[in-house]
Amino acid sequence: MKFWQKSLIAAALTAATMAQAAEVNVYSGRQEELIKPMLDQFSKDTGIKVNLITGKPDELISRMQSEGRNSPADLLISTDVGRLHRAEVQGLLQPVDSKVLTDAIPAHLRDPKQQWFGLTKRARPIMYVPGKVKPEQLSTIEDLADPKWKGKICVRSSDNIYNQSMVAALITQIGEEKTQAWANGFVKNFAQPPKGGDRDQIKAAAAGVCDIAIANTYYLGGMFDDAGDKAAAEAVKVFWPNQQDRGAHINISGAGVAKYAPNKAEAIKLLEYMVKPQSQSWYAVTNHEYPVVADVKWSQRLESFGQFKAEQVQLSTLGELNAKAIQVMDKAGWK
Repeated sequence: MKFWQKSLIAAALTAATMAQAAEVNVYSGRQEELIKPMLDQFSKDTGIKVNLITGKPDELISRMQSEGRNSPADLLISTDVGRLHRAEVQGLLQPVDSKVLTDAIPAHLRDPKQQWFGLTKRARPIMYVPGKVKPEQLSTIEDLADPKWKGKICVRSSDNIYNQSMVAALITQIGEEKTQAWANGFVKNFAQPPKGGDRDQIKAAAAGVCDIAIANTYYLGGMFDDAGDKAAAEAVKVFWPNQQDRGAHINISGAGVAKYAPNKAEAIKLLEYMVKPQSQSWYAVTNHEYPVVADVKWSQRLESFGQFKAEQVQLSTLGELNAKAIQVMDKAGWK
């Protein structure tokens, strides 16, 4: 065999080995069943192996910090912009230059420095019990501080990141002073001390503990899919607040490339894959979350909750105002 033939064979074998070795290490704050099917499809379509580690977002962020430069993490997937901002501030992410991502994702749903990107929208509206509350009685989130709602509201505790971001959004839009006044009145209207998750607030409303629950819509969508929770889900309706002004509060699930990613190129490919129309559609149908990409069809379940106007807040500010939001909630006695 001639030298040039041996060289060609060696190059082909090297390329094949590299192709087989292509992989991406994902630290996911999303439960495995809510992300793995998409990752499996990505591997099938690209040949890139995905090594998935799941856990609570804050724990994964702490893990990345302790691992430092030796971290195997390529991509951090997390729920809520507050956590993504935390990872960014701690120097755990790096900027990504991708026209695919910037073209697909609206500017207010991604970091201005391109260190994290929103992958789904998560809406947090009012859910009410028909027969106890008429939709025409509802209007804005601010109105829930009115004494007429005393003893009628169920919501999670103040240590919940979704509520912290909701309050941070209020600070951004109406100012800290008005947000504090709102929080003071809102807390006085709680039907019970905050406890449990979003599903628990919906169940409490269905059980007659309260008339109104604050919860993310994907929890309600999941309850419709769960035989044990379906009756509770059917007992409430969704009301979209602030439709005459700024729109309903939304947040995101999103991801960022780790600062010391050993497989940066593969991580970016996965990020770009997650904003493809078929990926966005899968999220909408499977997880009941709203696409960040325009013109992607919603699932029937999301359609049943109705169309709505959403806030256009630059979500990075919610992370920046997280500490201030917690202070407001603490002052109001929001446990």
